[in-house]
Amino acid sequence: MQCHAQRQHATMFHLFHGTFQVSLERPVPRCSRVSQLVSNPVPGRPGIALVSFSQLATLCETVAPRYADQARFFSVRAGYGAAVAALQTHIDGGTVDVVLAAGSNGAYLRDNLSVPVVMVKVNGFDVLNAIAQAISLWPGESVGLVLHEAISKELAALGKYLRLDLRQRAYRSLDEVREAVDTLAAEGCTVIIGPGMACDLALRAGLHSVFLYSLGAVEEAFERSIELGRMSRQKESKRVRLNTIVAHLRDGVAAFDESGQVEVVNPAMLELLGLDRAQDVSGQLIRTLAPHVRDASVRDAGDSDSDTPASERIEQVGGRALIMNSLPIVEHGVRAGIVVTAQDALVAQRIDRSLRTSQRPRHLVARHKLADLTGTSAAIARVRRLAQASAAHDATLLLIGESGTGKELVAQGVHNASARRGNPFVAFNCAALPEGLIESELFGHEEGAFTGARRGGKPGLFEVAHTGTIFLDEVGEMPAALQSRLLRVLQEREVMKLGAGRATPIDVRVIAATHRDLRELVRQGTFRADLYFRLNLLQIALPALRERREDIPGLARELLVRSRSKYGLPAPSDGKNDARIVAFLQPLFASYAWPGNVRELENLVARAAIYLTDDAWSAQHDLREIFPEMFAEAGDAAVAGEVRSVTPDGEVRSVTPDDVRRALAAHGGNRAAASRALGIGRTTLWRLLKALPNP
Repeated sequence: MQCHAQRQHATMFHLFHGTFQVSLERPVPRCSRVSQLVSNPVPGRPGIALVSFSQLATLCETVAPRYADQARFFSVRAGYGAAVAALQTHIDGGTVDVVLAAGSNGAYLRDNLSVPVVMVKVNGFDVLNAIAQAISLWPGESVGLVLHEAISKELAALGKYLRLDLRQRAYRSLDEVREAVDTLAAEGCTVIIGPGMACDLALRAGLHSVFLYSLGAVEEAFERSIELGRMSRQKESKRVRLNTIVAHLRDGVAAFDESGQVEVVNPAMLELLGLDRAQDVSGQLIRTLAPHVRDASVRDAGDSDSDTPASERIEQVGGRALIMNSLPIVEHGVRAGIVVTAQDALVAQRIDRSLRTSQRPRHLVARHKLADLTGTSAAIARVRRLAQASAAHDATLLLIGESGTGKELVAQGVHNASARRGNPFVAFNCAALPEGLIESELFGHEEGAFTGARRGGKPGLFEVAHTGTIFLDEVGEMPAALQSRLLRVLQEREVMKLGAGRATPIDVRVIAATHRDLRELVRQGTFRADLYFRLNLLQIALPALRERREDIPGLARELLVRSRSKYGLPAPSDGKNDARIVAFLQPLFASYAWPGNVRELENLVARAAIYLTDDAWSAQHDLREIFPEMFAEAGDAAVAGEVRSVTPDGEVRSVTPDDVRRALAAHGGNRAAASRALGIGRTTLWRLLKALPNP
């Protein structure tokens, strides 16, 4: 008696006008329990374990070299529990991606392994091929067919046409294979067709046997295994890549499946929650994050827009404030799990500060320092001293003073002398815009908050000034409706955008300025008393320029240098021109009221620097139109009997009535010639003449 797997021949036959070919090859030597059939594996090829302890193992080992360039193969000569034990280490190590097996052994492995198991499938042609071989080798013998899981009713009918006594038995386990072979032998079957185990049992019982699995079935299983292995390897590669990325995120990430079990958790999440990564933390993780998983579940059930995160929530975990988010995972329209993220609130604040600092416009910078407050008078020294003390604290500061006294310069100096230097300095004039625009500028708006709102919304100046200083100039002009909003910002340190649903916390130092008497406005009911007291925590009163006249010459010289730089004017080679300009303006320093304060002085100095160049000193007839301030003062002085003039050679001198008398005598009474010689206008000359005593 001889098994067909041990023969070396091919049988050709025709059945139902179809051709069936059986190729029997010499068996290869058996391998160790787990051995690699292909050496020197190429990285990236899937690993496939060939699991069988019967004749199927020999056939698989014969086919494997044909696919050596597509996969790495491992032969496992074991079954059931022994095969699982032998494979587990290789699966955990990532060397085995797919298992190829057959029958009840394959079904057992599929239930007990974490990798895909490809079954060698027996089709109708394989069965017919085996039956044809049995008929050819042992004509007239009773044939028993052992199939996995179920028998074929069609074959029972086919036996009548083939004049074949065919009996079938099904099996689901190794014991049932033995029982099926014993039963068929007891019923008189002398030829057993079945899997390798059935063939081995038949041989031991003295029966003939035909191996059921064909070469084509094994090759098809190999191809399916290779394709599945490639897909598995690609999926695993993506999973490893994703896990690597998630593991290096600073934010904590934890993913749960639909049943709420942990699928992925990165080290950052464990660290944020204070869990030990060396221990099994699944239970603790689930308990800690359960509220957020429920939040995402409720949101998914009640909101069709399930791809947006649930509302951010701040939670205290182990003494640390965490920003928690939860988001349903939707695959093919069906929720497949939930991902929860956690971020350290302190880290978020640092990032927010960094972004605001790096993205703020360049013009939001304070250019002036307290050292730029020019002057040695007691009044300006007091301002400098109070400003330096104010810079040491974040208290709200109110600057009061006439227009042009340098309130913004002081505000910038306080900012640059404070700990907020380097952060934004935002200046806003409360009298510059209509009420509706002021609200949008200061507090910002969301997209669609009103007609014409900027797409994507716009941050308000309070947000832009976060961690820095906001300077509210002319705060006394703020509309009454906005005073309450400003008061809330000062009280709560948070700002609500137009159209927003929640407030944004801000960290801003507020410096306000006004030229009006806020106390009087409070008495009149046009300015809120509570806002006034909020703004008037620290106060600095800036003196008018006429109150510190001793500082004016020094200011004029400094402003002259700035004007030359600002307007690109060439500096005089001998410095005399600057002295002439200062001497020309000297009469104004002591007597002019300076209603525009330092701003007016700056304008007058710039005007003199531009017009009173070396080539223009002789154009005396233009000076009255260029410097009306000078000649208004000169008219008053002429009544007192003395004026200042600029001679054609550039000299600045005083002109008295006696000088007029001598000039008239020298020019034969010609008033036009005398006024030109004196460097004064004819009207001024006439006024000086009136000051002469009557002869």
